[in-house]
Amino acid sequence: MAKAKLGVIGGSGLGDALCADDGGERSRVETPFGEPSDEIVQTGWGDVEIAIINRHGPGHRIGPSHVNYRANIYALKALGCTHVIASGAVGSLREEIAPRHLVIPDQVIDKTCRREPTFFGGDLAVHVELSSPFCPVLRKHLLSCADAVDTPVHDGGTYICMEGPAFSTRAESEMHRSWGGDLIGMTCMPEAKLAREAELAYALVCLPSDYDCWRPTPGELDKHELLKEIIGNLTAATENAIGLIKKAAERFAEIADEPSPAHGAMEMAVWTDRGRISEQTRQRYGVLLQKYF
Repeated sequence: MAKAKLGVIGGSGLGDALCADDGGERSRVETPFGEPSDEIVQTGWGDVEIAIINRHGPGHRIGPSHVNYRANIYALKALGCTHVIASGAVGSLREEIAPRHLVIPDQVIDKTCRREPTFFGGDLAVHVELSSPFCPVLRKHLLSCADAVDTPVHDGGTYICMEGPAFSTRAESEMHRSWGGDLIGMTCMPEAKLAREAELAYALVCLPSDYDCWRPTPGELDKHELLKEIIGNLTAATENAIGLIKKAAERFAEIADEPSPAHGAMEMAVWTDRGRISEQTRQRYGVLLQKYF
């Protein structure tokens, strides 16, 4: 495997916080899939090379349905990333997962419907294996760094990714709980699918900012107080997530050379007859397929 390099995708709040570091080199990366959400900050945390992208752009200008997930993942791959730690704000569907906790999920239910879910199409049929959507090696590593933060870090959970941008109805929230969902968010998919197609070991740190609407809010809180509370929870969770991700980066050498199932995900995924794949198609997908041609 090529030298390991860690990509970091910052979600709500965390993206602006991570990209505010002026010490890194900022660059625009051209991709066959358009413009990434923002410039990518390349820097170092200790001895580890890091590439950071702000999923929603500076100032959170891009909503979940309009993020160019394909360009973001392609850009990290093109810069040599082998692993990705992403973050994302979520609502909790379980009493025991409280706001300001952190969660390292292990499963996803994808309810999105208006996003490009794959890099591939046209004259190329690709089917990646996704039974475990998050890298087990990277998940285990994040959990081993949990003592870096003063908050519970939950091991596992099912993330339900909804389209948005509106939040759930009460009936939907109860349905998601009945499905076995633990978290509700809007950004994990197709990001995790695309990371698998790009053979990037991908794991997610979730930041619960509130309980989803299955759990009624205290009657004495008006909407302004409630929003203030949610923002406060997200700010605290962001600080915890940054602490966890930085500790995982500092100790990245412990797992950098450990094989991830994601790193060979495309070996059996291309179903099209190789002899019928045109040179133009091979060139279009660039770093995604080059090692197989």
